[in-house]
Amino acid sequence: MYLSIKNRIVTSVFCLAISFVNAQQNATNSKCRYSKTAEGFLLVLREGDDVIASIEKLVKEQQIPSGNFTGIGFAGEVTFGFFDFNQKKYNPKTFNKVEMGSLTGSIAWSGGKPSLHIHGVATDDQFQAYGGHILALKVGTGSMEIYVTVNQEKLERKMEQPLGANVLQLPCVKN
Repeated sequence: MYLSIKNRIVTSVFCLAISFVNAQQNATNSKCRYSKTAEGFLLVLREGDDVIASIEKLVKEQQIPSGNFTGIGFAGEVTFGFFDFNQKKYNPKTFNKVEMGSLTGSIAWSGGKPSLHIHGVATDDQFQAYGGHILALKVGTGSMEIYVTVNQEKLERKMEQPLGANVLQLPCVKN
């Protein structure tokens, strides 16, 4: 009988612990990821968030015509790419557990979808810096803050040859 009561207590404590962890995860997942500012938006992303997908989601939800952004924070994983013009593709290199000392990019549209062009510089725990075009970025332990400035004119990116790259198209300005 004593063992049965002890088993029930242990089971109850275990169930409460699982409920607490699930509640914390749900609270974290439901936290607001962005807020309106005078010039655009502020994103505060948390561990595990996909930075590129989060910015694209904001652009779609708020129908941002074009803009630029800057950011800083911890990256669990960042993949930089160096464009090989002969092969018309990026050569990727991934770094883990780094701090984004600088994150900058532009927002446009291509084929009815958001088109981001992102560069950054990351440093490791030895203060070595790596940087370039960002192909993928996930938030690490801590957070990442990204300030988005919105422009009123919708801009598009189009594939240009012989470059083989998506290039921001600017409207001609008449004087």
